Amino acid sequence: MKLVESLLDKKVIFVGGKGGVGKTTSSAALAVHFASLGRKTLIISTDPAHSLGDALAIELSHTATQINDNLDAIELNSHTIIHKHFEQVENTLRAYTNPDMMPKLREFLKLSHHAPGAEEAAMLEAICQHLVDAQADYQHIIFDTAPTGHTLRLLSLPEMMQAWTDGLLAQQKHQTKLREASQNLDKQRNFNPFVKENNRWNDAVSVLERRRQLFSQARDILHNQDKTVIVLVLIAETLPIAETKRALKQLHASHLPCKGLIVNQILSEQQPNEFWQKRSQRQREIMTQLDELLAQYKDLQALYVPLKQNDIQGVTALAEFWDDAF
Repeated sequence: MKLVESLLDKKVIFVGGKGGVGKTTSSAALAVHFASLGRKTLIISTDPAHSLGDALAIELSHTATQINDNLDAIELNSHTIIHKHFEQVENTLRAYTNPDMMPKLREFLKLSHHAPGAEEAAMLEAICQHLVDAQADYQHIIFDTAPTGHTLRLLSLPEMMQAWTDGLLAQQKHQTKLREASQNLDKQRNFNPFVKENNRWNDAVSVLERRRQLFSQARDILHNQDKTVIVLVLIAETLPIAETKRALKQLHASHLPCKGLIVNQILSEQQPNEFWQKRSQRQREIMTQLDELLAQYKDLQALYVPLKQNDIQGVTALAEFWDDAF
């Protein structure tokens, strides 16, 4: 339980790992544990699989659902997010577009829903908004993320999106200077054809400024190691170990070091038949690789969770999840 207790001083916890290793169960168990200590906690699932509600045994939605006095939960719906995102884009573009062109614009935006990266960008903005907005209301914000590759992109995108938005703003400012110079050449002081256009231009700049500020705030939170921590979940098998090694290397290179490993489904040495004895022995052979990782990454802690007899579902079962961890 040392790892779990060490997370008590962290505001934001991202739980990631290979698909099928128990990320959702582990993150939900963390949230239930913190809430049981009287700490106001929010858990957010970014995984399209939507299994957080199943783990908590309660139907969740795109907005916060109260699980108990200290625990709220959200399952982000990518379809809802991308629809809202393009609805905002359409509202912004309407000010620049001839009304006769709006049907074609709507058709283009509808097709853009399925463009590569569109859903991911919309999801990122929603996650950043939740990350920033929840800071004042919760002591802990736990993200149950999609499989490892998605998590790595998620953690690196705010910095990239901030840089991209900064570039757009720089271009907008350059265009503004050209427009102002053009206005100064206008000899008709009582008529300024650029006033309406400038208002639209300023609206666009205001949208970009708000997005830049959002990504900047999210980036600062993610890179604050006193506030934010990343935990990877795995099982003692070859493929999850290999993926965890790659993730640790990439996170370290991105200055987002992982601080904990949760190793699920550990078998005891005493097994009733030859098959399970061999499985247990194989686990122990693979776990020597974990010892090497712990030696390589000095700040990394590991928590080993035994294989459970029953499904882990509901607040009571989740509260007991860590009882026999070692």
